[in-house]
Amino acid sequence: MERSIYIFKKALLFIALIFSSKMLQAQDSKSFQLNFEPIFNNQVLVLNDSFYHIDNNDSVRFSKLKFYISSIKFYNNNKLVFAEKNSYHLVDASNSKTLYININKPFGTKFNSIKFNLGIDSITNVKGVLGGELDPTKGMYWTWHSGYINFKLEGTSNLCNTRNSVFEFHLGGFAAPYNCLQTIQLSLSNITTATVLVDVNKFLSQINLANTNAIMTPSKQAVELAKQATKMFIIK
Repeated sequence: MERSIYIFKKALLFIALIFSSKMLQAQDSKSFQLNFEPIFNNQVLVLNDSFYHIDNNDSVRFSKLKFYISSIKFYNNNKLVFAEKNSYHLVDASNSKTLYININKPFGTKFNSIKFNLGIDSITNVKGVLGGELDPTKGMYWTWHSGYINFKLEGTSNLCNTRNSVFEFHLGGFAAPYNCLQTIQLSLSNITTATVLVDVNKFLSQINLANTNAIMTPSKQAVELAKQATKMFIIK
């Protein structure tokens, strides 16, 4: 009888140790969710449906908005406290699942800002064709020479003197002097969820669509527009 009680107690202790170990593993990391919300001014951006006024005389309609977010890092008073590994995320306004990025960081990590790249770095680009989020079938890769498209915006406007009034901005390029990679840093409180507004108007309002309506290769103008694109990202 005593031996049975002893064995039972040993079994309970073993189960308790396993449960405790699992709890510690669960506490070792804590999920942080970074959400992206495409808008135009104060309106939710809806592809292939809504029209948005860009001035008193004309409107614009969007058919595509895609961009790469990479190298996500957390900082506390400008000191790096955590960097996500294999940090490549393709955000696609046509796929709501891609608007939410879950990041597992060490439990108890304190931070007050987050930094990420808009686009893909040159080291990754020179590796050639890759898989996962970087798979060329996702429509964000030119060639081994030109690399990945960091940011893509397409739509229509009567201001465009093009076939079907289409505009296309495909911003990319990793080789000097046309490296389009941009870094964005945003202030955050020590929270578990943050929403980043992506205000396309802040990008498009700086472009004269009558004169500039197609950027499809690495260029000086692509670099300038990539810098302008960083102004779209604002903490909600």
